[in-house]
Amino acid sequence: MIPRAVPDAAGDGVVPEPDGKAVVTAGMFRSLRNYNYRLFALGGVVSNVGTWMQRTAQDWLVLSLTGGSGTALGITVALQFLPMMLFGLWGGMLADRYPKRKLLLVAESLMGLLALAMGVLIVSGAVQVWHVFVMAFLLGLLACVEVPTRQAFVVEMVGHDDLSNAIALNSSTFNLARVVGPALAGVLIYLMGTGPIFMVNAVSFGAVIAGLLLMRKSELRTPDRVPRAKGQLREGLRYVWGRPDLLLPMLIVAFVAVFAQSFSTAIALMATNVYGAGSSAFGIASSALAIGALGGALLAARRIKPSRRFLLLGAAFFGIFQMMAALAPGYVTFLILLIPAGMAMITVNTTANATVQMGASHAMRGRVMGIYILVFTGGAPIGAPLVGWLAELAGPRVAVMVTGALSLMGVGLALLVTRLVAKRQGLAEPLNPARAARRAFRRVLPSAAD
Repeated sequence: MIPRAVPDAAGDGVVPEPDGKAVVTAGMFRSLRNYNYRLFALGGVVSNVGTWMQRTAQDWLVLSLTGGSGTALGITVALQFLPMMLFGLWGGMLADRYPKRKLLLVAESLMGLLALAMGVLIVSGAVQVWHVFVMAFLLGLLACVEVPTRQAFVVEMVGHDDLSNAIALNSSTFNLARVVGPALAGVLIYLMGTGPIFMVNAVSFGAVIAGLLLMRKSELRTPDRVPRAKGQLREGLRYVWGRPDLLLPMLIVAFVAVFAQSFSTAIALMATNVYGAGSSAFGIASSALAIGALGGALLAARRIKPSRRFLLLGAAFFGIFQMMAALAPGYVTFLILLIPAGMAMITVNTTANATVQMGASHAMRGRVMGIYILVFTGGAPIGAPLVGWLAELAGPRVAVMVTGALSLMGVGLALLVTRLVAKRQGLAEPLNPARAARRAFRRVLPSAAD
């Protein structure tokens, strides 16, 4: 049996050595020694392959139903992420209140049923574009609970010491699926159409559900539930606002995500409208971005702890490679430039995620991750329609160039805001995450810290 993590005074699970540094073991795949996490990761690979197949099929279906409308494609992406903007904070609060494993079982099952229903509509020939809009919105509602719960559940499987490694491996499995899924979907769309792909995704959810059911519950590091109380959402927001070390990665993610989450929309428009790619080549574009992301995630898995320098450089280079991709003269050059863009993008994601999770206390982790996922995915309802509209107005190249430039500007603005907040609160910036966690925990939750 794996022992439970021993929390410090802040309840954040960090057990310092005499020199004040947390004990962390090396090794790119060290989290996979954990039985529960192995099940979680394996199920995630299978399910994510299905999800990326469906995402590619969904984009192709919308373009087919609307005659290649970038606006309709942007609306679909926006509807899928809009619920996170409206209800994401409540999803994080539910993750703090209820057993995360049970919440995941319910959410994954419902997502599988949605995919099956859409597959039946397509195969029967009854599908219309509004069906895709409705499915995208319902998936977004379920993601409000599933995503922050899944993120906060990782530490219960591996503990604090291996958390950064597990987050990087999660990104690796996600992007491995992102390499395989779209490429496979492109071939299957050509052979069978989009309907069977949705059905395959429905079946793939069985892998993650089976993994959750087979876990050894006695080995989970389950924290005490947070009781229902008034003002818990405001409490989570105050907690993050009082932590410049958490605020910086969230602001970076907020600015970059507006354009990173919509980058898939831009890729689809560039592939089809600029380079005239068919269904097979269309899937390869998403896979090229994912190859870079997979490489970036594996490199992140080797790092012992997240680095602010990697966060800032990753965000800056993502904007730069977006602008370079906008100028690509041919499809092959475009695909090559997507690889470093994917690497930069995943560097931002994994570094920000690890920084936030390692800095948050157990009692606040669900709400903190709800806020993080809100800013991470909440940019899509803004960015995706903007990219689609701009692409129709001035062309996909201009849309990608503008979003890359705005990503770069966001890095500087995030740094400025964070330093102003730290100065106003009389804090040195950047703060040590563990020390900042103890300070903020005592200020926001004094009774729990005593």
